[in-house]
Amino acid sequence: MLDIPSISAVVAAFGVIVGVVFTILELRNLVKARQTDLALRLYSHFGSKEFLEARRTVMELEFKNYNDYVKKYGRFGRVEAVSQVCMFFQGMGVLLHRKLLSISLIDELFSPISIKIIWEKMKPVVEGWRKQFNEPRTLERFENLCNELKKREQTLTQSKQ
Repeated sequence: MLDIPSISAVVAAFGVIVGVVFTILELRNLVKARQTDLALRLYSHFGSKEFLEARRTVMELEFKNYNDYVKKYGRFGRVEAVSQVCMFFQGMGVLLHRKLLSISLIDELFSPISIKIIWEKMKPVVEGWRKQFNEPRTLERFENLCNELKKREQTLTQSKQ
């Protein structure tokens, strides 16, 4: 038979378990809310006039390879636009890598096709910088972001078949 101290110990233990479960659920909701807030702040910058102009400038660059880029624009040609766009996507890649943003959120909220197009356009330049400055990790998170978007696209395509 259970006595009062045993019953109160069971009730206390149950209360602790309920409290822990509730705290875990609240933390998960808080993490999702923070990720959403972060994504929306990034999205706001992504759609800003300044960033749209920088993206357009990068897309209008015409070059065949790294040497052609350097010849036409200089080693760091169009540095403001190129830097702004590449560093923005590098930052998104870092947040993805650290699991502060999910690939599904990036895929749904941002324009994956424009991210991939800009990476493919800038890839020869980035590879040139990597080689010239002996910095093989230059913009690696931007590259990883594109690779993850491609994987997600393949996964979604395969699941539809």
